[in-house]
Amino acid sequence: MITTDVFADAQSRLAGLPRAHFINGAFVSSESAAEITVLNPATGTSLGTIPNGTTADVDAAVKSARAAFGDWSRRTPGDRAEVLFALADVVDANRDVLAAMESINVGKPIDAAVEEIPVVSDCLRFMAGAARTAQAPATAQYAPGTMSYVRREPVGVVGAIVPWNFPLMMAAWKIAPILAGGNTLVLKPSQLTPFSILALVDLASEILPPGVLNVVLGRGSDIGDALSRHPDIDMVALTGSTRSGQLVAQSAAATIKRVHLELGGKAPIVVFPDADLDAAADTIVAAGYTNAGQDCGAATRVICHSSVSEALTQRLVSGADALTMGDPGGPDAVQLGPLISASSRDRVASMVEQARLDGAVVATGGVVPDGPGFFYPATVVTNVAPGTEMAREEVFGPVISVETFTSESEAISKANDVEYGLASSVWTKDQGRALRVTEALDFGTVWVNSHLVGATEMPWVGFGRSGYGRDNSIYALDDYCRTKHVMHAMGEPEGVKQFTSGPTKKDSDD
Repeated sequence: MITTDVFADAQSRLAGLPRAHFINGAFVSSESAAEITVLNPATGTSLGTIPNGTTADVDAAVKSARAAFGDWSRRTPGDRAEVLFALADVVDANRDVLAAMESINVGKPIDAAVEEIPVVSDCLRFMAGAARTAQAPATAQYAPGTMSYVRREPVGVVGAIVPWNFPLMMAAWKIAPILAGGNTLVLKPSQLTPFSILALVDLASEILPPGVLNVVLGRGSDIGDALSRHPDIDMVALTGSTRSGQLVAQSAAATIKRVHLELGGKAPIVVFPDADLDAAADTIVAAGYTNAGQDCGAATRVICHSSVSEALTQRLVSGADALTMGDPGGPDAVQLGPLISASSRDRVASMVEQARLDGAVVATGGVVPDGPGFFYPATVVTNVAPGTEMAREEVFGPVISVETFTSESEAISKANDVEYGLASSVWTKDQGRALRVTEALDFGTVWVNSHLVGATEMPWVGFGRSGYGRDNSIYALDDYCRTKHVMHAMGEPEGVKQFTSGPTKKDSDD
């Protein structure tokens, strides 16, 4: 259980945390005096400043990563695994204070933040083991007289850009496979939520060899663009918005570098009339409002059979109204924290107002509360028409919308009527229907009778405007490696006639 003492410890560590880039194993000052103020979204007050880095800072970090690459890439997978295991141990030993930092900086309920920290260490441990067990085709003569084998090699220096909504977890999803594969890394946290990542590298400064993991602070328009364009970065990985992904891909094209993108989503939750409505409602409320809906896989777009839509909507409204909204760092337990910024809150409010204009009904919520912080209430919007903004665009806030259908084919058509393809779920007791619908849904993850449940062993991947990079699983390790085919001529053994690929005749046939 997280106590007020843990929050006090987190506040103290935040105050004493180095506000600087982490390059070549040490915190260093920026080349620029420009600063960015980081806000507590629950109060709107300052948590301090960080430097707004420059291209010179990026150059220094890339140079450090390149210098470290030779030794790190030549280490055995077992040696690299030991470093990742040690890093995981540090995360576990500091679970509560790291969770409290996330709660303060992001504004998420502490219970949600506590659940994320073990995911961070589990990802590090999984990738440590995965690097040691990575497979390749068997060494053999695939062409006569030659022996072929495949070398799995690191890509090189990777630039990674992580978002503000799950800063430490998304950083781990990049750090773990990138380092496990033998690459070195330059990481850019969001300027809105940099502190847990700075805390991690501070804790791990004596574990990681200098230059293997570097952190450059600053705005995405400056640092992200510099990473994408840098000629000595071999690959760039981004978790962020679709627009950010487009910009990164455009910039990376100039140097033909690899791009790994995990972008936005608009997850449909398809509820059939035989579904367990209580379980569905409980899951949708939990997976739709945790982190104030600021999750690309959030359960915020319900597509429900018309015969049960009223019953499900009543359950959703009751669940939304039962949530306590407030400052996660305050004395009372809360289930709904603030949005990350005033602009995010205003965007959510604008989308709800547009839904009203498009004919939707706000069943609960929908009004910006008075007081400090960037809060928006748990909101349920019904009668959402197909093709409208609320039906097709990502809200990224605590707003659950409800659409209806009357047939299985209509449900599938409505679910797929978005440009995103990240996550979805199907709710039914009919296993045949579940198999049919999961096959028809065009999303990288499809849950049946659950939503937003993860496993490090399984890939998290998007289709369409949700990107194409794989996080988690052995597939993520593959994404950060390259394969080299080596074909070695064996020569003609002494006393043995060179064989050919064609048929031969027996002596008796001559």
